[in-house]
Amino acid sequence: MDPRFTQLRLDPQGATPLYQQLARQLEQAIETGSWQAGEALPSERNLAESLEVSRITARKALDRLAELGLIRRSRGSGTFITPRLNQSLSRLSSFTELLTQRGFTPSSHWLERSLANPSVEEGMRLGLGADARVARLKRLRLADDVVMAVEESCLPAAVLPDPQAVETSLYAVLEDGGKRVARALQHVTAINADAELAALAEVPEGQALLKVTRLGYLADGTPAELTVTYCRTDYYDFMVELTR
Repeated sequence: MDPRFTQLRLDPQGATPLYQQLARQLEQAIETGSWQAGEALPSERNLAESLEVSRITARKALDRLAELGLIRRSRGSGTFITPRLNQSLSRLSSFTELLTQRGFTPSSHWLERSLANPSVEEGMRLGLGADARVARLKRLRLADDVVMAVEESCLPAAVLPDPQAVETSLYAVLEDGGKRVARALQHVTAINADAELAALAEVPEGQALLKVTRLGYLADGTPAELTVTYCRTDYYDFMVELTR
């Protein structure tokens, strides 16, 4: 038996149904890192046999984990732990940094890397005239080959003259070029994915996504980055630490 199962304690006489007990304990084990992203969970049959519960109990527990976005089922391959990103709203970190710190493999599927003129809104937010040039970046952000978010960035060409230079970490390229983003204002709201966005994020049309709009500044206060990220709610959590 997998030694991690010996840590699970189910109480058949308890008031809470067994499948709920099992789902909650598996959820805690995943969140504390006992199972890592991409790792396979046992099948319903093996889970039931190892814990001496019915297959219905095992199935309902796994259904609950799937609803929470903690696992994904692949027909013919098995059940796997999904990547999940807990991002603090009080610290400025790049997507690449966050994933690497948590043991995931970050990557990008590029949709656009180009130079263009800013839109009216982009010009206003970045303090640019209509004849200015901006670097435009659009990509899918992936963790262990799973789409986590759709990201669109706009930066003054003076900050990022060559958008093709960005392969994985935008912030790393900016730091190497002496244009480090020192602080940012971030706004989070909920939206429903339209057909185009749903296809990119690999979610059903109309599903809720978190829209995160970030305006980043250089150390001297110059606006340097306008990024809009559409995050999948089944893979993304935002945390705020409060003190009193």
